[in-house]
Amino acid sequence: MKKISQQKFKDAARILQKGGLIAFPTETVFGFGVVFDDEKAYKRLIEVKKRPPEQPFTLMCADRTDIDEFAYVDERARKLINAFFPGQFTIILKAKENLPEWVKSKEGNVGIRIPDYPVVQNLIRAVGKPLLVPSANRHGEPPLTKAEDVCHIFKDEVDAVVDGKSVSNIPSTIVIVGKDVKIIREGYITKKDILKVLEAKK
Repeated sequence: MKKISQQKFKDAARILQKGGLIAFPTETVFGFGVVFDDEKAYKRLIEVKKRPPEQPFTLMCADRTDIDEFAYVDERARKLINAFFPGQFTIILKAKENLPEWVKSKEGNVGIRIPDYPVVQNLIRAVGKPLLVPSANRHGEPPLTKAEDVCHIFKDEVDAVVDGKSVSNIPSTIVIVGKDVKIIREGYITKKDILKVLEAKK
């Protein structure tokens, strides 16, 4: 496993562009990443994570403007996006038809996150497309928070790790916007925060 400094994120981006799998710190926990439209890389990510294929991975984008390319955004979703992105927040929306099937849930949804962490934003922009990013750990085990732990556990299963450690060590809040707005997981952003945004007048 190659160790890459945060300043050399373009080296990490080149690995991803070639279909590689890397690990990197975020403002929540450490994450794994592959480009979203490479099915071979996606299958490798499943194998490393030991995660059931029916549980899709989050689509991590660099900018809010990317979201409309991949998902349908209604007024409620737009409020949440404007309030909490970039940040420790994942929104699940109806996926658009241009997304690969392996990125969508069986219900046709996609989870999207925009990190509030310059290293990751720079990495995604350097790659030129979104990444599939789950937490860096085996399925069912606690998320990792330091590069050293990723190196120790995964060794050569991962092509490279961006040096550093995560910030809050709390996974992102997850909200699904469909017929209703439901909180799937509460993290740093609370139910109270979400309701305040949804109930606010324009």
